[in-house]
Amino acid sequence: MTAAPPPGQTEGMTGRHMQIGEAAERVGLSIRTIRHYEEAGLVLPSARSEGGFRLYTEPDLARLAVVKRMKPLGFTLDEMRDLLAILDGLAHDTTPGAERAALRERLAMFHTAAQARVDALREQLATAEGFAQQMQDQIELHSS
Repeated sequence: MTAAPPPGQTEGMTGRHMQIGEAAERVGLSIRTIRHYEEAGLVLPSARSEGGFRLYTEPDLARLAVVKRMKPLGFTLDEMRDLLAILDGLAHDTTPGAERAALRERLAMFHTAAQARVDALREQLATAEGFAQQMQDQIELHSS
């Protein structure tokens, strides 16, 4: 006999399910944001409880984590949806070879775009750190 899952969780064929509150806490997003991503078609809950509560699995959390990482890099919802579709296609062993190659190429394009955006953020950060240091220097100069 197996123990019943904790409150707010169920055991399904795809593994442990959790309600939106736990999913939000685990991924570091607000419940409102997760609902927004569901409405945008980015991440749909794997199931619903008998009471209609959204139920999420570990793969759902992984998708939410991808979206969360794309957001600060300025990717649009459409770009997020596109990348998730690419990752879904690559995750299926049944995807034909030519299609897999095209998906890998598109994935490489996302990597290039992400790296360019990271580089731009690093430049912005260096500028901001320089400004903060300049203000610290001014405080020290005028503290005497």
